Amino acid sequence: MGQESANQTWVSEFILLGFSSDWGIQVFLFALVLAMYFITVVGNSLILLLIRLDSRLHTPMYFFLSVLSLVDLCYGNSIAPQMLVHLVSARKLISFNGCVLQLCISLALGGSEFFLLGAMSYDRYVAICHPLHYTVIMDGGLCVGLATSCLVAGFLNSLMETVITFRLPLCHNVINHFACETLAVLRLACVDISFNKVMVAISGFLVIMLPCGMVLFSYTRIVIAIMRIRSTQGRHKAFGTCASHLTVVCMCFGATIFTYLGPRSASSEEKEKMVALFYAVVAPMLNPVIYSLRNKEVMAALRKLAEKLR
Repeated sequence: MGQESANQTWVSEFILLGFSSDWGIQVFLFALVLAMYFITVVGNSLILLLIRLDSRLHTPMYFFLSVLSLVDLCYGNSIAPQMLVHLVSARKLISFNGCVLQLCISLALGGSEFFLLGAMSYDRYVAICHPLHYTVIMDGGLCVGLATSCLVAGFLNSLMETVITFRLPLCHNVINHFACETLAVLRLACVDISFNKVMVAISGFLVIMLPCGMVLFSYTRIVIAIMRIRSTQGRHKAFGTCASHLTVVCMCFGATIFTYLGPRSASSEEKEKMVALFYAVVAPMLNPVIYSLRNKEVMAALRKLAEKLR
């Protein structure tokens, strides 16, 4: 214990290694991340504006979409700006407090997004399986309550994971990542991290598998209900209301399950970076694109806004 304590150092800041030390690759990544970040900000802000201005979009489905867009907007802002600065900086530094804050915020928003996708699947289940009672069941109070519960659950999970991560004694301050991420920070610890790994696994199960269970339940019932519709046009219309959400669900849950249930290898740290990049930059950009391009009501609201601005 004495030698272990002697090797511990007080960390006031961290050095982030990022993706590569090659300047050409960093310039390419800077341009790519900047373009995706721009689409993220514009796309999610536009969806929030359209839902706010168009009364036809004042429904439970679009309420949840507006919350999802707000979460994506904040999620992108929690990591992308710092990543852009570091891609053109010689030294990629982040303060200890900044690292704690970034980890806490990104975990909270990431967890909230999974819970929101579960809540949105329930909304689609009620819309398809109980259409006559949809407005009664999905009233304003339930929608706000579900959204608030998703955000609170994400924050509480993040708070627990952040506290147990940064209470560990750290032996060095070089993080093999482009941002402060749980597993990357845990590798800096001077002590056994078996307990932390178990807690991260439990956290991941709750944040990923519980919403995934809700999605599977909802879409199983939805598929059964759609198969009972006799007309082909009716089936297409019913499935069309779920297509955008189902696309986002498959994208987000699929990437997570592939990553954490796949075989571990020596390249797992690089794979963690790719997945973190997907959730921090790619997913917040794709969500508004998927929901706008595949949604006639959103496109109609966009055309209406464009006509007013002419």
